[in-house]
Amino acid sequence: MAKGKDARVTVILECTSCVRNISNKKSMGIFRYITQKNRHNTPSRLELRKFCPCCYKHTIHGEIKK
Repeated sequence: MAKGKDARVTVILECTSCVRNISNKKSMGIFRYITQKNRHNTPSRLELRKFCPCCYKHTIHGEIKK
């Protein structure tokens, strides 16, 4: 089996509010989660609501390119 044909791929989720407020001096940085998704069931970009320790609240984390 070829590795490129697998249905499950590893994706990186990045906090969208940290990216927009990068000029904020209180922000510690940008927080990222690593997860997997099924390429056939979810062809579009993944967005999940996760906890961001930099923002101290639940925010939307969007899929980024590797």
